[in-house]
Amino acid sequence: MKPTIAIIGRPNVGKSTLFNRLVGKRLALVDDQPGVTRDRREGDASLFDLKFIAVDTAGYEDEDPQTLPGRMRSQTEAALSGSIAAIFIIDGRAGLTPLDEEIARWLRASNVPVELVINKAEGSRADSTILESYSLGFNEPIAISAEHGEGMADLYQALRPIIDAWDGEEEEYDLESPTAPLKLAVVGRPNAGKSTMINKMLGENRLITGPEAGITRDSITIDWIWDNPDKSDPELAQREIRIIDTAGMRKRARVKDKLEKLSVADARRAIDFSEVVVLMLDATKGLELQDLKIGDHCIQEGRALIIAINKWDIAEDGSALFNGIRAALDEGLAQLKGVPMIAVSAMTGKGLDQLIEAAFKARDAWSRRVPTGVLNRWFEHAIEVNPPPAPGGKRIKLRYITQARNRPPTFAVFGTRVDKLPESYNRYLINGLRRDLDFGAVPVRMNMRASNNPYADD
Repeated sequence: MKPTIAIIGRPNVGKSTLFNRLVGKRLALVDDQPGVTRDRREGDASLFDLKFIAVDTAGYEDEDPQTLPGRMRSQTEAALSGSIAAIFIIDGRAGLTPLDEEIARWLRASNVPVELVINKAEGSRADSTILESYSLGFNEPIAISAEHGEGMADLYQALRPIIDAWDGEEEEYDLESPTAPLKLAVVGRPNAGKSTMINKMLGENRLITGPEAGITRDSITIDWIWDNPDKSDPELAQREIRIIDTAGMRKRARVKDKLEKLSVADARRAIDFSEVVVLMLDATKGLELQDLKIGDHCIQEGRALIIAINKWDIAEDGSALFNGIRAALDEGLAQLKGVPMIAVSAMTGKGLDQLIEAAFKARDAWSRRVPTGVLNRWFEHAIEVNPPPAPGGKRIKLRYITQARNRPPTFAVFGTRVDKLPESYNRYLINGLRRDLDFGAVPVRMNMRASNNPYADD
């Protein structure tokens, strides 16, 4: 655990720019137009020697709770309730606005310490705003430039006593331990129900949902503890999961808007960060070419893949639908047949425990290391049952195999004339590895390496 600090303010004052500076990378989408951030986004932040969780929030707007801006505001309010402090940002160039004053009243009514920050304060352009801001009733305002990194030392001095007073302890993990948090990304086309499913898992409206297409823009990471129905192993009774919600990924030809391009790129980075990817399908629409493209990208990136067929509670002729999707997947993702498929309902919660169980099982296979002796006994049997071909009348000799790495499982086969080995034989070995050594339907990579001995063919 680390202390959490929320970054709050009206739209377009530089919250995401400060968030990106604190986390040291461009995690949050930034653009000149207001309202880019919608869900609250968390990231591991550092400010000199201070370590904390920074929370980027949507711009606070005074709108009806049922509207999209109103639902965004509820996310900001939830972020504040879980934080030890708030950074309240005002645009130094724009001056104090009525909405700033309304946000200040709301923050003063909370029990959370607030540090007032005047952003875009380069030079003397924000002097009048700094003077005005004393009327809001907070501590002395801190003038910064989130874009250029000015004023970070002053922000450090303000936050340090708050963080020093926090009595939590940070927990460290061996990332390859079975008890380490599972990094699980949820991807798919827009409106497939990704955010709705995650909210159902969490038991709260953590992510903004609604009938509007493309609500999710940033990839949002959420830490969650899953209560495992299988209590046979007390150590695994509660499993930590880091869930990543992503923006819907449409066909590339349809993506014209700059923000949508940024959102899709962010979703692809989320796949890279994850261990297991859940590709969500809409049961009322079936499997489309775009789903196969997303699945293929996950496999190419070496991630364990699971298919979740959502809206199963309203699907017609479920058995035929399931079998049809299975056949289409095995044909469209021929390089990885047998990808797990789970029928779920994000609205009712059907199949969600089964989905999580499958995800942990997939990570176990994705992380497996096979002892060298076991691996080579399997290898000798495989080439005895089906020897390599002899193109041009010259034998291909395969001498031994070793596992070069895991996550994903990657193997190196050493021999002579391996450049002549047909792809079909390579697939034979990979499929045998999956089947016989319990790797299941996770990506397995195999590299052929020729001997450096010039007399090896003799």
